Amino acid sequence: MKLQELLRGLDPLELQASPETEITGIAYDSRAVQPGNLFVAIRGFDTDGHKYIPMAQERGAACVLCETAPAKGSYVRLADTRLGLALAAANWYGHPAKEMTMLGVTGTNGKTTTTYLLKHLLEDCLGAKVGLVGTILNMIGEEVLPTERTTPESLELQALLRQMADAGCTHVIMEVSSHALYLHRVAGIQFDVGLFTNLTQDHLDFHHTMEEYGRAKALLFRQSRVGLVNADDPWAGLLMEGAACPIHTYAVRGEAELEARDVDLEIDHVAFTARWQGRETACRLGIPGAFSVYNALGALGVALALGIPADRAAASLATAKGVKGRAEVVPTPGKPYTVLIDYSHTPDSLENILKTVREFARSRVIAVFGCGGDRDPIKRPIMGKIGVDLADLVVITSDNPRTENPMAIIDQIVEGTKHSDTPVTVIENRRQAIRWAMDQAGPGDVIVLAGKGHETYQEIGHEKFHLDEREEVAAHLMGN
Repeated sequence: MKLQELLRGLDPLELQASPETEITGIAYDSRAVQPGNLFVAIRGFDTDGHKYIPMAQERGAACVLCETAPAKGSYVRLADTRLGLALAAANWYGHPAKEMTMLGVTGTNGKTTTTYLLKHLLEDCLGAKVGLVGTILNMIGEEVLPTERTTPESLELQALLRQMADAGCTHVIMEVSSHALYLHRVAGIQFDVGLFTNLTQDHLDFHHTMEEYGRAKALLFRQSRVGLVNADDPWAGLLMEGAACPIHTYAVRGEAELEARDVDLEIDHVAFTARWQGRETACRLGIPGAFSVYNALGALGVALALGIPADRAAASLATAKGVKGRAEVVPTPGKPYTVLIDYSHTPDSLENILKTVREFARSRVIAVFGCGGDRDPIKRPIMGKIGVDLADLVVITSDNPRTENPMAIIDQIVEGTKHSDTPVTVIENRRQAIRWAMDQAGPGDVIVLAGKGHETYQEIGHEKFHLDEREEVAAHLMGN
């Protein structure tokens, strides 16, 4: 592809290269540069790609996309190379998003479950082949692909979308993180429907304030044709500010265009009546908890925006299954207690899962959790307080400490528990914490292993060590 084709839609500040230059590929890691590539120099948080321009040129880069001109060689200077990378990647892969119906889901909690519900719904109602881009994994139909972040970097994302389009996907459902929106990973993609689930405290190490976090999420509605917003969320107004598309609303408690009424929360499901344009539809979802009503209602709203009849969508939701690591019940044969795994790693999600369990627990709720290192420290004492407020026994342990001292993190969590009578035990080793909690459990108790969810590793330092909580539960039951 010629350089001028690759630069379509970009606005260069300076062009010191022949537009006719033949480009063989794109790379933003100098170690991955191949002869004839366009090297994109990105200013990262740990390093600056501009430092590696000489290395990229030595490896045969035909041209450099940069913000600061290099000492020699062909280059194109831009105001923002992250945005440039996204648009160039879309050009390189032929704008695959335009070939499919694109659905984007953003919010602090509920994204993963909602995308899974939507995938099931579209396959069931439309017979569609659906691509999924998410936290746990990526999928092309039934083919599972691994993933390392909620939304891939723009170059990898465009490559994945091209793979999905070529495989015959008609629809793509994407979890769109605030990082992805702010850092232009999804730039150049027009979403047919954008959905906002909720906004609660998370990622403040990156966004600094809730207002900044909310405005980053709101960027989704500047590149969507239709928006759907949870009107019950206190940040809904901020999310709708500056929207460049029509916005529809849904709510469980308040008033909205799509409402859930007559809500029934049971041990193994939720049921409600959906009201939309003067009509009512009975809905049921086999995942317990009040948050499941919001997830189901959001998925139903997207279906309606796509023209799927409410009764057909509701019938499909009734057959949908849960998501690994989201209110997942772990088998404990022969034991009188229940063990549940949930990816609740924020104050709001921990509160939600503990309240949900409280709805059906016949005896005590035992909470086992920690907080991740190198992430927002403000939430640590908040989560500690939520634990002692909503559980009968709290076990504070290590999550993914990363480069932080695990006990330093734990001490910050413990700060939030100091004015409570709820028993608190500190066990740094997560394996030992899980086993200790199981040893304390009695008839009717529910143990909530919060924070890891679908993850099968623990990140300590810069390494990932295998840790699957399902395996730990099974091993302890077997006496191993």
